[in-house]
Amino acid sequence: MNEANDSFRDNSGAVVRPPIAWVLAGAVGFLLDGVFPLPFLPPAMPATWLGAILFLAGLALLIWAATTFRRAGTHIQTVQPTTTIVEEGPYRYSRNPIYVGMLLGLIGLAVGFDSLWLLIMLVPFYFVIRYGVIAREEAYLERKFGDVYRAYRTRVRRWL
Repeated sequence: MNEANDSFRDNSGAVVRPPIAWVLAGAVGFLLDGVFPLPFLPPAMPATWLGAILFLAGLALLIWAATTFRRAGTHIQTVQPTTTIVEEGPYRYSRNPIYVGMLLGLIGLAVGFDSLWLLIMLVPFYFVIRYGVIAREEAYLERKFGDVYRAYRTRVRRWL
């Protein structure tokens, strides 16, 4: 395709930047929890500790994935061009470890704050990321990298 005639946009065209979607999901969950609290865990459960562990695990995965991207010399932001297919680090196990980390972080917040609203917000967050971001990223990567991306896609699962 000829980039000069703009028939190929060199980014994924995601509908939203994933960190913005994550912050919005968390903010809406906390707002709803403040208005109408919906605890879902038994009182004896050490929710704060468990939530913190899940949140930190998600954050660690996200940092590992972002560091791997940077080391490979490609962009993390969905509005910038991808320069290579990254197959190292967490990308050996998941094509989307950053989004897995975000989901895990949101689960950690839901557990840590014992908020069913935050858990419910996983559903719209998942659908926005899956169909508004990942689907567009996958189409973009297939257009840009062709067989290299298709081979990677057959070897590595989308999530885990």
